[in-house]
Amino acid sequence: MAQPRRRGGGGHNKCPRPALLPAAALLLFLLAAVALLYVSPPPLIDHPALASSRRRSPHAPLLNSSGGGSTVVSEHSEISRVPISKEADGLWGSKFASRFYGCSNSSSRFLGSSVITQPDRYLMIVTSGGLNQQRTGIIDAVVAARILNATLVVPKLDQTSFWKDASNFSEIFDVDWFISNLSKDVKIVKELPEIGGKLRTPHRMRVPRKCTQRCYVNRVLPALLKKHVVRLTKFDYRLANRLDTDLQKLRCRVNYHGLRFTGLIEEMGEKLIQRMRERSKHFIALHLRFEPDMLAFSGCYYGGGEKERKELGAIRKRWKTLHAINPEKGRRQGRCPLTPEEVGLMLRALGYRNDVHIYVASGEIYGGARTLAPLKAFFPNLHTKETISSKEELAPFSKYSSRMAALDFIVCDGSDAFVTNNNGNMAKILAGRRRYFGHKRTIRPNAKRLYSLISNRRNMSWDSFSSRVRMVQKGFMGEPKELRPGRGEFHENPSTCICEKTVSKTVAKSNSQSEQVLSNDTERGIAIQTEQVSSNDTEMGIATSEPTVPDHTDEEAGESEADEDAPGEKEEIIDPEADDDVQFRLEDPELEGILSD
Repeated sequence: MAQPRRRGGGGHNKCPRPALLPAAALLLFLLAAVALLYVSPPPLIDHPALASSRRRSPHAPLLNSSGGGSTVVSEHSEISRVPISKEADGLWGSKFASRFYGCSNSSSRFLGSSVITQPDRYLMIVTSGGLNQQRTGIIDAVVAARILNATLVVPKLDQTSFWKDASNFSEIFDVDWFISNLSKDVKIVKELPEIGGKLRTPHRMRVPRKCTQRCYVNRVLPALLKKHVVRLTKFDYRLANRLDTDLQKLRCRVNYHGLRFTGLIEEMGEKLIQRMRERSKHFIALHLRFEPDMLAFSGCYYGGGEKERKELGAIRKRWKTLHAINPEKGRRQGRCPLTPEEVGLMLRALGYRNDVHIYVASGEIYGGARTLAPLKAFFPNLHTKETISSKEELAPFSKYSSRMAALDFIVCDGSDAFVTNNNGNMAKILAGRRRYFGHKRTIRPNAKRLYSLISNRRNMSWDSFSSRVRMVQKGFMGEPKELRPGRGEFHENPSTCICEKTVSKTVAKSNSQSEQVLSNDTERGIAIQTEQVSSNDTEMGIATSEPTVPDHTDEEAGESEADEDAPGEKEEIIDPEADDDVQFRLEDPELEGILSD
């Protein structure tokens, strides 16, 4: 008997429909492909028209804690994505520089020292900090002596601070030149003269920082009239930033003409410059502050993990006066020194080719040679005074930090382009000096804007990154009129001592467009507006005009840090309050020395 037929088409359910199999397989393949694209890393070499879609985290490590010490990471992609192109224009100087020159001659109203110097009135000072901070103290000491109509005794250098250099004034500076060159302005003697065969004990004082002309007359002069000999201790930044025009010009005469290094230091410095020029027509001098102490003090974090935190944290504990800070915030706000890698990125983005020769002026670099590796990958031709000279040549200087710093100062001053990763005393002094002597190319990093750009550089092509770096660096390249007169420290921006050549109306009209670019070419959007006044300076027969610096009264604030110069002696300290030009009290001499290069 035949089996009854099942209803409902049950025979068709024994297997899936053949048409569904290819569709399911295709769907699975597409899902797998999308997932693979999502998790795979971007290519090492960025296509100029298509940047990587992965954005680098702002906190991605710039330091690698693997191995013997923390080192800055040099990723192959950073080198491979930088094109080797023609050198950009304007890297070695400004087209406007020839229109400006240094002018520091005194006016006819500025009487000679033989007329104004009072008898039996002597000013002594003790400098503080590293070589360049001491330099500012020496400059201001000459001006202070002029304000007080006193004879200046050759300043005593700081021999006890962080830098531990026992050199005296005559072992670093040409003391005879210092005395003779400034003799028309201030009377200077090498030693305090004896009275009746006996040496007098000076009255010790400390004046406030940013002490004005009135401050010196009201506070120091009475003691000078009574005691006849006054010694001002820890003399750094103890004179107001803004003074009368003739006193500002005196500052410039001291800084740019009266102070020069000894013949031995000058000769060795010139040898180093000559050896750099033998290697290349142009060279960069890079002042690189990336010492362990500096980084520990800054409290900045460079991504080196627990190793970096422990190493720098242990150093930081030496200073009890430092408060806790947010390491990432300091980087975002541009308060941290650029790493060697970041300096390399900035310079290549500005248009410097990889065959440029760079002289590196620095102390002990945190992480050593491996920290410099990324910079060397960008610029293989790195040199230091140790690599271009012999141990025998450096022997007279190597045991003295200030003399070694003086050699670096000379080479940096003689370079075609000076670059810094910080805004310390040496950077400021050199920036002002290079403005005075022809606005030589001087590059300061716009650290706040650069940090943001560098953190996000993976999200853009190299051309885009380079263009943006050039944009944010406008106003930080050492161009004329880049800073408003009176802005910043006078040693960095000696606007009173920079004059502009008078040009004919025809030339002025043809250059009007360029002048507009010059005046407006600042990243910070500062409109440069200067009052033009007639100048008594007619150097080389050229009529000049210069901005007026108003007679401004700076805040008179003092400090009460302990003086380590002469323990046990009594010292008069005026206005024992916190300085208004620092964010915290620098009560530890070593702590202050970290910043006082």
